[in-house]
Amino acid sequence: MPPLHQAPRGTRDFYPEDMAVRRHIEAAWRKASIDHGFDEVDGPTFEHLDLYTVKSGEGIVNELFSFRRAGGESTYALRPEFTPTLARMVAAKGASLPVPTKWFAIPSFFRAERPQRGRLREFFQWNVDVVGQGGAKADAEVIAVAVGALERLGLGPGDVQVRLSHRRAVANILARLGIAEDRLPAAFELLDRRDKLEPEAFARRSGELGLAGDTLARFDGLVRATVPVSESIEGLVRAAAIPEADVIDLVEMRSALEAVGIADWCRYDLGIVRGLAYYTGTVFEIHAVGAVERAVAGGGRYDGLIELFGGAPTPACGFGMGDVVLGLLLEERGLLGGADGHAGLLPRPDVFVIAAGSEAAEQLLLPLVTEFRRAGLHARHTYRATRNVGKLLGEASRSRARFAVILGQELERPEGPQAMVKDLLSGAQRPVLLASVVKEIAATA
Repeated sequence: MPPLHQAPRGTRDFYPEDMAVRRHIEAAWRKASIDHGFDEVDGPTFEHLDLYTVKSGEGIVNELFSFRRAGGESTYALRPEFTPTLARMVAAKGASLPVPTKWFAIPSFFRAERPQRGRLREFFQWNVDVVGQGGAKADAEVIAVAVGALERLGLGPGDVQVRLSHRRAVANILARLGIAEDRLPAAFELLDRRDKLEPEAFARRSGELGLAGDTLARFDGLVRATVPVSESIEGLVRAAAIPEADVIDLVEMRSALEAVGIADWCRYDLGIVRGLAYYTGTVFEIHAVGAVERAVAGGGRYDGLIELFGGAPTPACGFGMGDVVLGLLLEERGLLGGADGHAGLLPRPDVFVIAAGSEAAEQLLLPLVTEFRRAGLHARHTYRATRNVGKLLGEASRSRARFAVILGQELERPEGPQAMVKDLLSGAQRPVLLASVVKEIAATA
């Protein structure tokens, strides 16, 4: 039995600085979603187990945390992803939803898998979906939301790349290579695992698909074909040695990405297929440039999935972006708090109130702090017994407060009691009438 003070393997405790990082990431996700016109939703932490097996088959059961209530007959599972919940919610509302329906969510998820760097058993994931609208414009809008959040977090096209493809385009190319339609799922799975396989294993599994010699070389070239979207589609045609007709779907995609101003973030990559069978069109992953981590985000078009949950035929596209890999990338790039480390992301007090020098000052402290807070300011105060002003100002600085208000120094003046206000950034200080100190700090906070 592990020590009781340890969290379960594959989970995290969020101490204040860790929570500040999480809220920082979530704030960028939420702001980008709202700015692009998406509404926030959520669903239950657990669902009926059948909700996941209807899409992925019984094999997924071993990947889930599933349970049955004592004395109950139904089997439930902690949610491993949001798409089935979203599909169920859309199917339940049907035609009453607006067209398109634009939703986002930032839930917690659970997967019963071996924890490793970038992959945990409990994590948070941002999900963005457009339901009810087909075509490249909707796909580009979804990708633009992801890029918008990454920009807010300080990342640029030199840090991350959107690698995109199209399932139908890849299927056309694979058919030209002689892969039968019933072998396409296996070929897609092999493409999806290309970066995880040694060259010998990749060649062996390609052979099992019936690829050898020149055909295998062309297949390998397809896997490695990647060019910037900002270049013409002819660049991809040359790199992959394929007819332009096979990738005509990507031509429209390029125009849509240019329209939303993110083409320079994107690359065509015909090796991106997304292994899940429910993807039907555009697929994409967002990868860190030069990093070996898993993808920061992934998604695509999944027309037809809503029907599996009892809804009408409905086009849909979306993506998921987890906090674990993204957090590692931001840490690596020095984008989580700057010189102060993660503490730099903690809420910064507007004012720190100190009582020093007299009993009268002590009696004024809590009423003044209360007055600051009622004025909408983030106010803190010392709990220490010492009246050493130097030590108390050190505590105020460590809290990263903007101002310190010192009570007990030159309180009594003919014009009324005063407090000393110190700007903790510049070091300048000046006396301020106690009656107006809240108003003055509120005007500069």
